Amino acid sequence: MTGDMSRFMDLKPKSGGVVTFGDNSKGHIKGIGSIGNHSTILIENVLYVDGLKHNLLSISQLCDKGFNVLFDKNGCKIVDIKSNNIMLIGHRIGNIYMVHLDDIHTSHACLVAQNENDAWLWHRKLGHASISVLEKTSFP
Repeated sequence: MTGDMSRFMDLKPKSGGVVTFGDNSKGHIKGIGSIGNHSTILIENVLYVDGLKHNLLSISQLCDKGFNVLFDKNGCKIVDIKSNNIMLIGHRIGNIYMVHLDDIHTSHACLVAQNENDAWLWHRKLGHASISVLEKTSFP
């Protein structure tokens, strides 16, 4: 799910449904669609959630689609079970594993999306400052 409407290649309105965020606030599901990299669809059935600030990826859905997700203390790998090819490598930042849409080879189908937003960029630039510190910071 994502709160960034610009990531969608196609988006259909969807009424009903609420997502509860980590701070117990709620966001309404406004649509469902496919996210891609330029002209290639990489993940389908992505929910557009109003107010969601970071993209979230369901590990269970990746596993259901035929991928293994292997985690260690430094990062993660998403591996196609059939071909045993590593489809994507993620990096651990604090307690979050991050993957980037642009790192996916366009020859591989249906994986994951990550929006590189300003907060995460500044998180890295400021030596991995906490989200609470970033929320108090004014970005250029």
